[in-house]
Amino acid sequence: MVPKYLFALLFAFLFSQAQAQRAPSDLLETKKGSVIMQPILHGSVVFTWNKKTIYVDPYGGAAAFTGIAAPDLILITDIHGDHTDLKTLEAINTTKAKFVVPAAVAEMLPASLKSKITILKNGDQTIQSGVGITALPMYNLPETADSRHPKGRGNGYVLNIGGKNIYLSGDTEDIPEMRALQNIDVAFVCMNLPFTMDVDQAAQGVLAFKPKVVYPYHYRGQSGLSDVENFKKLVNAGNNQIDVRLRNWYPTN
Repeated sequence: MVPKYLFALLFAFLFSQAQAQRAPSDLLETKKGSVIMQPILHGSVVFTWNKKTIYVDPYGGAAAFTGIAAPDLILITDIHGDHTDLKTLEAINTTKAKFVVPAAVAEMLPASLKSKITILKNGDQTIQSGVGITALPMYNLPETADSRHPKGRGNGYVLNIGGKNIYLSGDTEDIPEMRALQNIDVAFVCMNLPFTMDVDQAAQGVLAFKPKVVYPYHYRGQSGLSDVENFKKLVNAGNNQIDVRLRNWYPTN
């Protein structure tokens, strides 16, 4: 029989390894306390604020969330497996979690979660755990019948936390609704071909709505990782006041 202390040492080692690989968190100061913004993997990010923990598109299994508190709120943007990851939802502790999702995602979730779900369509709003949530369109251009992301199926989100606005693009291109955004403090913007948009489209979209801070995320496509360094150059060439933050969303790379 293996001594208990060896199990404890192994757990401690795995815990430290998971934290060491994860990109560092950042703080967003609000008039109601700090928001901890923690990149996780691909399009998954965690926000912690006012003793509440918010998971967005949890993905990567329980190991990706080692050392992070169980969610009070889970937002999901779309039906694809890197957003609605049923295995990860089964693996993490969702006992106290409420869900905010589009209708197409709600249909995929197990019956045990149905009572926890708030369904939003594009343009809808709700307040959950003290966080204002607005659902926005996310879709591919041009709009076609066989689009990977047709308009109306999925949601991008703007979260209002302590008076600050955080935009999560979901899977989209530089659509008019994104370009028209105003007063965004922090933006998380996707850029992976052929599923969403390229680096140049993403940069032009960001330059249109001028967030104070932008994180490129969701940037692995069929040809590997997008050139986020070039994204930063393009954005800052157009507006050097935008803080472009490059983080490693793929910690095994």
